[in-house]
Amino acid sequence: MASSTASEADALNPGAPLFIYALRQVTEAAALAACKWIGRGDKNRGDAAAVDAMRTALDRLPFSGTVVIGEGEKDEAPQLAKGLHVGGLSDGPQYDIAVDPVEGTTFLANGQTNAMAVLALAPRGAMFDPGPAFYMEKFAAPAAARGAIEPDWPTARKLRTLSDILGKPVGKLTVFVLEKPRHRRLVEEIHAAGARVALYPAGDVAGAIVAASPDPSIDALMGTGGTPEGIITACAIRALGGAFMGRLDPQLPSEQIAVRDAGLDTRTWLPLEQLVQSSDVLFCATGITTGLLFDGVEKTDNLSRTQTLMISGLTGERQLLTTTRPYAAEATEEAPHA
Repeated sequence: MASSTASEADALNPGAPLFIYALRQVTEAAALAACKWIGRGDKNRGDAAAVDAMRTALDRLPFSGTVVIGEGEKDEAPQLAKGLHVGGLSDGPQYDIAVDPVEGTTFLANGQTNAMAVLALAPRGAMFDPGPAFYMEKFAAPAAARGAIEPDWPTARKLRTLSDILGKPVGKLTVFVLEKPRHRRLVEEIHAAGARVALYPAGDVAGAIVAASPDPSIDALMGTGGTPEGIITACAIRALGGAFMGRLDPQLPSEQIAVRDAGLDTRTWLPLEQLVQSSDVLFCATGITTGLLFDGVEKTDNLSRTQTLMISGLTGERQLLTTTRPYAAEATEEAPHA
């Protein structure tokens, strides 16, 4: 009995490889709470349901964490705001937490693909603090591209170099880009270079992870997206060993002023090792709607089914876990019309 208890304690230690199986309960709880709002046109209530579920699940885990990348001012979700302490312990080793209870809130509201609940965990002080910067320009690619592509190169040169690295003609490269007005020129440059573009309205966490993985469907990610998603992505790609870099790229005038007043550098590209200063990272994401990485939540009268991607920098393992559970266990959840 004593050995069993010790084994269970080890599994719930963030420094142990099995802790990721406890951590997945957090993203699965958020996904199950949010899925009731798929296609209902109310992204705020869907996000709020996921935030509440994620906060509750985090506080049940026996660890001590501080939210470094959270919801906060931009999302008006103080339950998971930056600086919040989470976890069931107040002492012991400290960890940074990056969370996005619903990555792709518009996808959720419109019933579209790639909505997910996601979080990452790293030793305290390891995650880059972007301050008031909401947006970041990003570049992601497979591991072979690490250190081989300069961020200030023209798009065509980046793609030619990536083509040489991957041994794949430029005409067969596919670049994930968010479908935003700010990316019109980027898309034109990619097409002019001869490569393909995969446009998605949101979901650049999924796009970057696929780009950094040995997956032939996406060869790179380029363009500007959310900074929180950028730090979370950096954690996942640090664990995967892929290529990633980012540059703070404020979009709104109020954000530009706040970033300037905070003394943050918007010209320099930050390498992966500066965005996440430890390889001892854990990443979990659970699909809410089906997308590039996994299936979304499926429910019947009696069962719910989730898929969760778990990546561990501790072991280098990447696992896709499908879980089926009795739906009766969720009977106390608030109905969408309540």
